Amino acid sequence: MALIEALNIKKYFPAHDGRLVKAVDDVSFAVDAGETVGLVGESGCGKSTIGRVIINLLQPTDGQLLFEERNIFALSKSKRRELRRKMGIVFQDPYSSLNPRMNALQIVGEPLTVHHGLKGTRLRDEVIGLLEQVGLKPAQVNRYPHQFSGGQRQRLGIARALALGPKFLILDEPTSALDVSVQAQVLNLIRKLQAANALTYLFITHDLNVVRHIADRVMVMYLGKLVEEGRADDIFGEPLHPYTKALLSANPKLDPKLRGERTLLEGDIPSPANPPPGCSFHTRCPIAEAGCREIEPELKQLGDRKVACHLV
Repeated sequence: MALIEALNIKKYFPAHDGRLVKAVDDVSFAVDAGETVGLVGESGCGKSTIGRVIINLLQPTDGQLLFEERNIFALSKSKRRELRRKMGIVFQDPYSSLNPRMNALQIVGEPLTVHHGLKGTRLRDEVIGLLEQVGLKPAQVNRYPHQFSGGQRQRLGIARALALGPKFLILDEPTSALDVSVQAQVLNLIRKLQAANALTYLFITHDLNVVRHIADRVMVMYLGKLVEEGRADDIFGEPLHPYTKALLSANPKLDPKLRGERTLLEGDIPSPANPPPGCSFHTRCPIAEAGCREIEPELKQLGDRKVACHLV
């Protein structure tokens, strides 16, 4: 059963010249309870914008977002506040996402004070329990962000996201600012917490190796739209969309036997303020035909997969 269901989500930003930047353009998907869905694509494709719309940090231009079958965007402010307790987010940058003037007790304890009114010894005990869950020590409860390493800061951010006992977490590039060895530790922690707390994840990243390691399903995004969706094993084993193939061919592989011929994409990503007609990928696609330049493909169901391509 779907815990989160996005229906025709749009998020447009006004540009300085009067045009609209279509950061997210008519995107629909579902995330089932207990699963991890990876959202991948190049920088600027709209991945993080989707996460911020879901968590209500950005107001959508159009569309619906169902959480436990309730449309979040149609709820009153008080009802949305209640629903926020069931959702959390871990941001990409463990440096800028933490207030440097607040210590660990204040950072992790703030949602507990705001939503549950916890204070004093009870608050401190709850925060220490959360720190221990993410691999930090009780003695670090009074430390400030600059006194933690990068990996420890991200653990602190995860503890804050877990404070209210959420069902659903958005993980927005949670390992991209970390060293490789620390990335593995944080990923293992994320998987451990999911099993222990029955969490559902939307994992946003451009690192395909991370997605392969952690995701059950994968959604591929290009210029504000989804172009392919399917089980992780299927996407990595046999990509169908030309853009997905290009992404995977550029993914570093340690084993020389697994290195195939790279698909090089020519040109730059078009501007979301002035997307090309037809298929938005046709300007860089190595197999594009005349119809691709005129007719926009729909995200069609093909077995267990969804693909937006005229030639698949």
